[in-house]
Parts: sequence; C-alpha cells; structure tokens
Amino acid sequence: MKAVIFDLWDTLVEWPVADAEVLKERIAALVTVDPEEFERRWRDGYRASQTGPLADSYRALGLPDEHVESHVAARHEFARRALRLRPGARETMERLRERGVKIGLITVCSEEVPAAWPETELAGLFDAETFSSDCGLIKPDPEIYLATARALGVDPNDAIFVGDGANDELGGAERVGMTPVLFVPRGEPQWAALAGWTGLRITSLDEVLGFV
Repeated sequence: MKAVIFDLWDTLVEWPVADAEVLKERIAALVTVDPEEFERRWRDGYRASQTGPLADSYRALGLPDEHVESHVAARHEFARRALRLRPGARETMERLRERGVKIGLITVCSEEVPAAWPETELAGLFDAETFSSDCGLIKPDPEIYLATARALGVDPNDAIFVGDGANDELGGAERVGMTPVLFVPRGEPQWAALAGWTGLRITSLDEVLGFV
C-alpha cells in the first residue's frame, strides 16, 4: 500500500457531541417552527451544509437574518476548539511517513473546518486534504475518493481508507478500489448499518501500520 487516507471526525478527531448539540439547540430556539419540522429541515439540509456556505444553510433552516452572522461565527469558534488529534494519531502518521507511505484526508465538513485548519495542530500533517465544503462533494461520491488519490499520486487500489463508517464512507472507498478499514475505538461500530461488517477493522489507529 502506498497511501493511507483518513476520515476526520470520530477517526482522527473525536466529534464533540455535547458542544455540537448546544449550537444546534441555540439555532432551534430562534427558528419559529415546531421541533419536528426543525429536525426535518436539519436532515434535509445536511448535504448543503457540508458543501456550501453555512449562512445559506442557517437561513434555509429559518434562522432570522439578524442572528446568522453570530451563529456562523460560533461554528467557526467550535472548530477551533474541536480540532484536536486523538491520542496516538500523530505518532501513527509519523510512522507511516517514515515508511514512505503518503497520508491523505477526506472529510465531510462544513466551512469552519478548512477555515480553522491552518491554526490547528493538524495543519501540515497530510500530503493531500479533501474537504467537502471546498470541493462540493460528500462521501460516498466516487469522485471525492478519486480526486484525493490523484492528489496523492497513487492508484486507488494502492490506498487504504480508514474511518468510523459514517456516510457509507467505507462502501464508497471500496467501490473505487480502495481497501476500507473500519475504526472502532470502543470495540463496536457506532452506526447500525455496520453491525454486520466483515471487513478489516482496527480498535487503535496504530494498528493500520500492520497493513502497509
């Protein structure tokens, strides 16, 4: 294998569930629809929120214009706090690099992640980074994987993709020829769709070293 491509949230970086829920609840409190309708809008707007401006997504939810700017700013601050590597992640990447393995990233994220990226400890660790909010694609769209492989200069068949399995990301990787590896730090998948996963899995990021 010539490259390892990592997912970001709940793989290299733990998703701060409680903090994210607080931000969502603050928006919901300002949107004048019932909770069921708000949740429908939130679900339906997911792709747009991960591929376009946050301000547009918040307006689509029904957030009044006078509150949009402050909530976008809060989301950017959220990213600056949240983007902290999981223990062992940096060491794993350093050992991969020592072996001559290229390192990539594919993440489904909203605009605050690439905006905050240069200020975080993750900046400079990857040979190629693909942010859905920049490229307009989300996993499992084939092109998001293929574009990352091209940026790394490797054939998809020579790449491993490591992730927690959200967004059918493992299936998407496998369909373009990558070797998918499920990351389950707690021993079991967090997504019901992966309950019967029979492919490769690791419980610690450094276990990926055994595949290269």
